[in-house]
Amino acid sequence: MAPIIIVRSRTRLGVGVVAVIALGLASRKFRWLLPVVLGKYPGDALWALMVFLGWAFLKPQASTRFLAVVALATAFGVECSQQYQAPWLNQLRSTTIGHLVLGSTFSWIDMAAYTVGISIGAALDVLRPADAGRVPSAGG
Repeated sequence: MAPIIIVRSRTRLGVGVVAVIALGLASRKFRWLLPVVLGKYPGDALWALMVFLGWAFLKPQASTRFLAVVALATAFGVECSQQYQAPWLNQLRSTTIGHLVLGSTFSWIDMAAYTVGISIGAALDVLRPADAGRVPSAGG
């Protein structure tokens, strides 16, 4: 069986990143549209999905597994960095963009939300139609 080369469209990934950012911001602004029990976690899951798509944009031929692992490491690393409370970093986190990118308070539950978001990204990546990005390698 010939090895498969994964080809992802950077245009589609870029549009996906923008769409996910818009959905994430909307999930915070219009919380009343979502079940109260979900709290802020849909936004966290969407943030992690955006990280997955961002890595896919940077490494479009990487395997889905690689992207999921790197995205989880990135998301978990950012979450763990919230335990470091240096004044300069807290000042950065107090800005809108700093808070959106770096967060502010460590929470184990956030890591579960990140795992859900990245799992959704990986599942969508694996389930995309075969003719939309997987081609046999020439050396097969």
